[in-house]
Amino acid sequence: MPERDRDEAGRPRNSRPRDALGRPLPPGSEGVDRIPDDLHLPPAESLDYAQRLLDGGRAFHAHEVLEAAWKDGPDDERPLWQGLAQLMVGITHIQRGNVAGAAALLRRAASQLSAAPARYGVDLAGLVGYAGALESDLGAGREITADRLQPKLTR
Repeated sequence: MPERDRDEAGRPRNSRPRDALGRPLPPGSEGVDRIPDDLHLPPAESLDYAQRLLDGGRAFHAHEVLEAAWKDGPDDERPLWQGLAQLMVGITHIQRGNVAGAAALLRRAASQLSAAPARYGVDLAGLVGYAGALESDLGAGREITADRLQPKLTR
């Protein structure tokens, strides 16, 4: 088995190419541009970058940006960044056709965002309502169109 690409601390890197929905592609395939493993942005820039990715239909990659912010941020902001990252994964599951996975992640995201501190202009109430409406529509078997998968993260 080939050695896995690792960083200086021995953690595995995410070097495998991925498609626009974040699905792994075979080694050597042409994938979309990746989010760097060592991404460090101020909160407002993280939100802006994640929004641009989300608006481009790349919720999985927006999740990676928000996950980096969660790892960089203070402990008291963890519910905010985790909730946003989970919301992006829920949207990714919808894009991939995984209704059960989407519903579970949307519930988790709403729970985290409900407990999150209000920071950086994030529309907590709007996103909690958005996650609940998506989950409800999934449960009712309603089609979710691509334009509904681009919520605004900030007010």
